[in-house]
This record gives sequence, C-alpha cells and structure tokens, in this order.
Amino acid sequence: MNRAAVIVMALLAATVATAAQGREPAAGKAEAIMLSRAVAAETLTTTTSRQAALLPGLITEALENNPEIQAAYQEREAARQRIAPAEALDDPMLEAGVINAPLTSSPFNREDMTMKMIGLSQRLPFPGKRGLRKEVASKDAEAIEQGYHETVNRVVHDLKTAYFDLGLTLEMIKLVEKNKQTLEHFLHMAEARYQIGESSQADVLKAQTQVSRMLDRLLGLERELPAFEAELIRALGRSTRGDIPTPVLLQIHETPLLLDALQQEAWTQRPQLLALQSLIARNEKSADLARKAYYPDFDVRVSYGQRDNTLGSMRRDDMVSMTVAVNLPVWRGNKIEPRIMESQAMRDQAISLYQAQRNDIAAKLRQQIAMAEQSLKSVKLYQTAILPQAKLTVESALAAYQVNRVDFLTLLDNQMTVFDYETNLITAIANYNKALAEIDFLIGKKQH
Repeated sequence: MNRAAVIVMALLAATVATAAQGREPAAGKAEAIMLSRAVAAETLTTTTSRQAALLPGLITEALENNPEIQAAYQEREAARQRIAPAEALDDPMLEAGVINAPLTSSPFNREDMTMKMIGLSQRLPFPGKRGLRKEVASKDAEAIEQGYHETVNRVVHDLKTAYFDLGLTLEMIKLVEKNKQTLEHFLHMAEARYQIGESSQADVLKAQTQVSRMLDRLLGLERELPAFEAELIRALGRSTRGDIPTPVLLQIHETPLLLDALQQEAWTQRPQLLALQSLIARNEKSADLARKAYYPDFDVRVSYGQRDNTLGSMRRDDMVSMTVAVNLPVWRGNKIEPRIMESQAMRDQAISLYQAQRNDIAAKLRQQIAMAEQSLKSVKLYQTAILPQAKLTVESALAAYQVNRVDFLTLLDNQMTVFDYETNLITAIANYNKALAEIDFLIGKKQH
C-alpha cells in the first residue's frame, strides 16, 4: 500500500470514529477532503514506469509484425522501383539481313546493289517526355509512400484504442468485483440484524438484488473482454493470443491541446493529406505529358552494307545508311485530347478530396480536443472532490447504521453512488487516453 492510500485510510478511520461517537465530523471531513485532493493531484500527474514502457513496447511489436504494415512497405518498395524504368529509353533494335539480292542468281558478286546488311535503330522520345514520365512515377511513389505512413499510423491508432478499451474493461471487472464484495459484506450485516429483529426483510432483499446486479455486470464485461483482446491481437499482427500484458489504465499524462497548432501539424505532416498533394502534382504532370503527345517521337536507324567484289575481282565499296522516321500525331480529337481531359479531371478530383479531408480533419480535431478536455476535467473533479466526499459519506453512513442512526437503504444507495462515481472516473480516464490517440492519428504523428 502506498503513502497516499495510507493517508486516505487513516483519515477515513478518524472520520468514522468521530461519526460513531455522535459528533459532527464536518472539520474532519474538510481536512480529509483537502488532503485527498492533494494526494489525487499528485497521482494524476505521475506516470508509472510500467505505463511508460508497456504501450511503446506493444507499438514496436506491431510495427515489426503487423502484416498490413508489411504489405504497405512492400508496395512502397515496388513503387520506388518503377521510377527508373519510367525514364528509360525503349530497347534499341538490331537487324541483319541481305538486301537487293536478285532472284535469278544467288552469288553476292553478280549485282552491284546486293549487300549483306547489319543495322541498329533507336526510338528517341520528343524532348521533355522522359523527364515527365519520371516525374509522374516519382509522384506516384510519393503518394504510395505516404499511404504506407498512413497505414502505420492507423494500425498504431487501432492498437492504442484496443489497449485502452481492454484496460477499461479489466479495471471495470476489478471495480465490480470490489463493489460486489462490499455489498456482500453489507448483506451479511443486514442478515445478522434481521435475525435479531433490528432490520427488515426488505433490507436483505435489496442487498441481494444489488449483489445480483453486480454478477450480471460481471457477465457482461466478460463477454466484452474477448472482443477487445482479439482486436489487440490483430493490431499486434499475432496469429495466436500469446502473452497479452495487462494494460495500465489508471495513469494519464496531461498534454496541452491547442487547436490552431494541431491543425498546422496536420496540414504539414498528415500522410493522407500529403498523399493527396502528391496525387495533385502527379496528375498535373500527367496532363503535361499528355500534351507532349502533340509532338512526334523519332526513330533513328543506322545500317552498314557489305558488298563482295565483282566476278572480275573489281572492288566494290561498302555502304552506310542512316534514316530518321517520325510518327504523325494526327488523331488528336479521339486520342490525345481525351487523355489531357482525363488527367485534368483526376487532378480536380484530388484537389476536391484534399479539401474535403482537411475539413474532416479540422472537424474531428475540434471534437476530440473537446472530448479530451472534458474528460480531463471530469478526472480531476472525481479524483480531487467527488470521490473523496462520496467515500467519506459511505464511511459515515456505515458508522451511523451500526448505531441505528441511518437506515440500510441510505447506506446501500451511498455505496452504489460511490460505485457509479468510480465507474465514471475510469471511463473518463479511458476516454481521455483514447481522445489523445485519435488526435495523434488525425495530425499524423510519426511512429517510431
């Protein structure tokens, strides 16, 4: 038991003793509440070493083993390998043969124009086309790389969400079990007093009902537990359950949340937005490349012809030929212009998607910041004021019930109120942590 718990229990005991003696415990309550607030504030700002090490370790495991991340990584590598081929020239053509051979005779020395020929040809795109092809492939690779980073961030976000959902469920199970034990203790007291005629049967039945409610709550939580475990296993990239560490939920790390600053981070580093920016640039380059189709490409051909001497041993000179051929881009209306319009339409689509995603991110950031701020305020309020007061009320009611100054239903209602407040506290902690995870995902916080 830590120092804070010892202080709180000592104060509670002092308050109960004061109430049992029939004196007003207002001063003791005030002192207990003030000290409880100080202890809770200290607890709120302290993050345990276990909490600091556990979640990053799980994130590292997911980054190494998750198959979605591995698939996105391989897609990125494939896209990078498409850049160099996009700029490369077509393969040169090598040709060899015999030209101008007469059909009536086979020897090579009868006709002056008969030659054994070898040639080489190469297609040369119009200047600027190769560079544009490389830029289009590069922008494609950039968009796919940002998609890889978006996949990493999404998997980490899913992991954190499952982690905090699992932690909340486990904490709820502990809380329900603790409350059930307290209610069972109250039930035994009611039964003992009923047997000696100091309590009614209604008190016993009411206590039994509340214990049964806790059992039903446990069954519901145990049904939810496998679903959150499965989601955590999926995010980790495991095929089997293995050893799942118990999440640490009851510690939070307060983080300043400024909407303008977070939006600027999102605009500059969110992979989804950066991918759309790359697609916009890619489609602009694609439109420029489509316009280059108005200009022809060149086929350059060089050949060498070897001639034999004549039958009279007269020497014949060898020959060299060079030709340049161009394609004629005459089918503009149904071939070139539609491709230009296609690229422009895709560019406009990417621009609209980019603006839509910016608006969506801005709206979700506002929602998650509000959720985080309200959850943090609730956590502080419950830890420093509401719960200490409610617990003191239960202790006081218990002492008063034992001397017949408070009825059993009041005691029971006070205990259930404490249970509800404790439930609200751990739910607010989980909601705060989940909101921070959502904000990290929205702004594209890099994962290491």
